[in-house]
Amino acid sequence: MLVGVCDFPGSYAFPPAGYGGIERWLWAVAVGARAAGADVHLLGPGWLPDLEAEWVRKPVRLEDVTAGSLADRDLKAAGYDLLIVGHEYPSLPAWVRTWSQLDCDVATFQHSPVFQHAESAFDGKLSRLYCYSPEMIERYAAHQPIPELAVHLGLNEEEPPAAKGRDLVWLGRIDEEKAPHLAVRAAQILGRRIRIVGPVFNEEYVRSHEQIFAADNVEWVGELGGPAKTAAIRDASVFVYTYERTYVEAGAAVFGESLRAGTPMAALTWREGTCAQAALCERTGVTTVVPPDADDETASQALAEAIERATTLDHAEVQAVGQHRFDPTRHFEAMAAR
Repeated sequence: MLVGVCDFPGSYAFPPAGYGGIERWLWAVAVGARAAGADVHLLGPGWLPDLEAEWVRKPVRLEDVTAGSLADRDLKAAGYDLLIVGHEYPSLPAWVRTWSQLDCDVATFQHSPVFQHAESAFDGKLSRLYCYSPEMIERYAAHQPIPELAVHLGLNEEEPPAAKGRDLVWLGRIDEEKAPHLAVRAAQILGRRIRIVGPVFNEEYVRSHEQIFAADNVEWVGELGGPAKTAAIRDASVFVYTYERTYVEAGAAVFGESLRAGTPMAALTWREGTCAQAALCERTGVTTVVPPDADDETASQALAEAIERATTLDHAEVQAVGQHRFDPTRHFEAMAAR
């Protein structure tokens, strides 16, 4: 099988060393495809040039190809069986025009809870859309979505054996949608230290919760990548997951990242059917559901209780389950199957 993994115009490298959800997912699929025995071409100029020592890298984007051009002929001659792409592409007419001439399947994972697809983007066979959670399946029901947990990988983020860590960790983009202030408050309730890892996307949000974020139990780490990022997760006793009440998490990378590292999770959700319920089980984490009309203090109290319960879980078992559930080879094979 010949698989093309397509980049897209963006601000993060392919693969990224730290943050970058869809970019990390595309890299995980490429790694999984190769592990499954497929030949893989990295398509597009965004892939890091130094990958060429070990990967076939072709800096062409389908939406830029002119019919009958040399690039067009090269794409057709390659004989791709499957293209893996960002979720916008099957609704982009210029991209679809080129893809339709290649006689191959296309698969993508829905990484946005609001993107509107063209009515004809997916047929469930040749063109397939995958969604993480029951609520995402429901949102995109018109496009025949297939349930699947996304796997995300970064450069040099291989996980060492699990260890029972110290303190708590929260990782992600720091803004109102991700609501890390709730994680910090839950840690305060427990008298626990918490490390906040990730890039600040919204300075105003941070200022609005300045008193909480400036507390003595909070360590601001910034954005990490590679072994330092993996270590920040592995060395924690519990990974604390939060988000804002009305936000819909489309395909969170952190569940796979934490479980593969062997760190149990305590997740705050505001309803059933979210990514947390899809990703976690009683062996890997504790999910608490709080009514969305509850105030922040009530939510933080519930999250604190979930953290305490999660501390009793076995890190080695968490890692074993996580590396099976979020295995890139298994993930690719699921997406490659009609």
